[in-house]
Amino acid sequence: MKKKALFLDRDGVINIDYGHVFRISDFEFVEGIFDLCRHAAKLEYLLFVITNQGGIGRGFYTENDFQNLSKWMKGRFAEEGIRIHKIYHCPYHPEHGRGEYQKESFDRKPSPGMILRAMEEFGLSMEQSFLIGDKETDIEAAINAGIGTSILFKENIKETKADRIIANLKEVLDLL
Repeated sequence: MKKKALFLDRDGVINIDYGHVFRISDFEFVEGIFDLCRHAAKLEYLLFVITNQGGIGRGFYTENDFQNLSKWMKGRFAEEGIRIHKIYHCPYHPEHGRGEYQKESFDRKPSPGMILRAMEEFGLSMEQSFLIGDKETDIEAAINAGIGTSILFKENIKETKADRIIANLKEVLDLL
């Protein structure tokens, strides 16, 4: 039997998006993220982070900076009794990347590469899975990957391809 997953964008869903967050001191968790993830884990969802990290490609911070922050973030989740199964990221940017990072990538949302890799690596059922993102590119990646339910976490928006729009993460608890 295939497993169900909860895919989370990082900046804007897990942490407040201050723009190219790569320092622990700048990382502020979004209210309700731990409660949501604990609830999802109890319902046997595997938890994944899928995040575009064009700041690496632009030279704002390094791959090592991103990995250090990710390790710390996973540790904070673990302290809350939550396992993040894997973090997928895409450092490339087709226009603003520098050197080897300036290219199109099947992993860069709205392309579904990161999601499809998780599906293959973990034997996931896309139809039973959820994705929460704060940008339309997140929603498009969910649709492109065949995820069953896409949720846009954004206030004051009327048009989206998402299945649901939420203003806070508590609204997701009843949807899982």
